[in-house]
Amino acid sequence: MKKLNVTTALIPILLLTLVMPSAFAAVLPSGDEIAHNINARDEGLSVSRTVLMEMTDKRGKQRIRKTRGFRKYFGDEKRTAIYYLTPKNIKDTAFMTYDYADASVDDDQWLYLPAMRKVRRISASDRGDYFLGTDFTYEEIKQETRVSIEDYSRKTIGKEIIDGHSTFIAESIPVDKKTAKELGHSKVTQWIDAEIWMIRKAEFDSLRGKPLKTIYTREIKQVQEIWTAHLLEVKNHKTGHTTKFIFSEVDYQTPISDDLFTERALRRGL
Repeated sequence: MKKLNVTTALIPILLLTLVMPSAFAAVLPSGDEIAHNINARDEGLSVSRTVLMEMTDKRGKQRIRKTRGFRKYFGDEKRTAIYYLTPKNIKDTAFMTYDYADASVDDDQWLYLPAMRKVRRISASDRGDYFLGTDFTYEEIKQETRVSIEDYSRKTIGKEIIDGHSTFIAESIPVDKKTAKELGHSKVTQWIDAEIWMIRKAEFDSLRGKPLKTIYTREIKQVQEIWTAHLLEVKNHKTGHTTKFIFSEVDYQTPISDDLFTERALRRGL
């Protein structure tokens, strides 16, 4: 019987040990790579759309708001405006944000309340507040399908199939306590589609580390060759409240007037 050479037998094992970490690294991109891929995806130079907002409390009482939303890039600066169409008691309420490319410059946000007949500026410290009775924050409305690069440290923690799609799981922690307080959460775990780089699911933890809310991105399909979500759903685990944003009449091609993104337009309405 041929005597086994122990050293020779160990070589494949040693080689496998050396190769496997780099192989796994190739399979799982870093958290920062995922974030940059999310922000690099095509979302068009501008978009207009109708958004039906459905808010339901834990007792089942429902409120419905119909809005018209616009977003347009001015160079690297992104501007967003949302105008409320119905119901009558909040018609002509409007919201606008200027999202600057320079991370050292605070974004500008304005809210027009017709009952007060004045435009109110929203402070950067209020960005974690909930937007007009929904379960989305002002920050989430501003970011839309993108993510903030500078507010978090990230790592990739795995892969999972969500709704039949392969996703990377990324864990994001606010860079400091001040940022966490502004954002209103201590951690967000996101499931990102590995092919189209859209977030299909996001779980948020409260500042105390307990489940806060989950956002689902559904009915993703192409509109004018751009991948577009037609349904966003939020379940607030703390309050039992839910919010749905249902998108229709999505248009990336029809020109949008610059005048829609001014304080004067907020007061005037559509």
